[in-house]
Amino acid sequence: GIEYIDSYVFNKVEHIRFNSTVGRYVGYTEHGVKNAEAWNSDAGFLGQEQAELERFCKTHAAIYYSNILDKT
Repeated sequence: GIEYIDSYVFNKVEHIRFNSTVGRYVGYTEHGVKNAEAWNSDAGFLGQEQAELERFCKTHAAIYYSNILDKT
């Protein structure tokens, strides 16, 4: 399977991450936890991240996979 991760980093510290396997945001700092709670309760915001798995990852995975197979 494919896993999509979108991390928000400031000053080299990861504050929050969306993980498509979990299907929600997870906060790693006090500020990140507060944002995760807010973003997870917003269906539209959450849906945008979940759509990226389909839009970006699965589209590009097919291209990369075919390129790998062409070289073997």
